[in-house]
Amino acid sequence: MQAFPNAAALRAPSSLENLLLYRLWRAARESSCMVTRMVEGGFGITRREWGMIGMLAQIGEVTSSELAERLHLDRVSSSRGLQSLFEKKLVERQQDAEDGREVRVRLSPSGQQLFADLFPRIARLNVDLLDGMDAADIDVFLQCLRRLELRGGELNSQGVASEKASCRSVGTRHQ
Repeated sequence: MQAFPNAAALRAPSSLENLLLYRLWRAARESSCMVTRMVEGGFGITRREWGMIGMLAQIGEVTSSELAERLHLDRVSSSRGLQSLFEKKLVERQQDAEDGREVRVRLSPSGQQLFADLFPRIARLNVDLLDGMDAADIDVFLQCLRRLELRGGELNSQGVASEKASCRSVGTRHQ
């Protein structure tokens, strides 16, 4: 394993290990696989479905399009996730009284119970990940993370990566 890069290496990457997004992906992968095992293996839902359940637990009843927007999901992914949660009886839906084209969704009692059972486990994992970091380091990390989110949004809105991608065809281009 190569030495962990420093700021100069990140600003002038010469290898995969020196790419900021690669480092972020690796850090996220190391911990997110534990969440995947918890939600899929222990509770029979996907990580996307967990995100939907968590957001609905946080904000309550919303339109399906508002939920998709808050989770930064396209309409198709959101619709599929909600359909699966509806089939699993974790989400309830009804037509919006004011706009019959809109569907309002909320957690069912089973969905609320799943959230109550799962959230403490995932929260504990998050706390465990911060073990060994002092409050000042965590604050600096959060400031940096926020700046990265803002800068990523700026670059996205500028169309820096103008190529179109389809999630369905990922990895099939060079076959």
